[in-house]
Amino acid sequence: MATVKIAYAKAHLPELLARVARGERIVISRYNTPVAELVPPPEQPKRKFGTGKGKVKILDPHCFDPMTDEEVDAFIEGRY
Repeated sequence: MATVKIAYAKAHLPELLARVARGERIVISRYNTPVAELVPPPEQPKRKFGTGKGKVKILDPHCFDPMTDEEVDAFIEGRY
């Protein structure tokens, strides 16, 4: 774990962020007192396609049917 002063961190932030992206932890200090720590983000689990199968139930079997002309007119006029 590296320790840097605030002035150095302000001047070299892109370099420090690149080091953090590689997995290094960096402590930023003011007057030799730690005030912040740059750490890599926690790893997110990879999503698997199809894991939501069977978890959603559509109650109306006709919800994806095309609208009739009367329904379209009512929707446009704000009556639907």
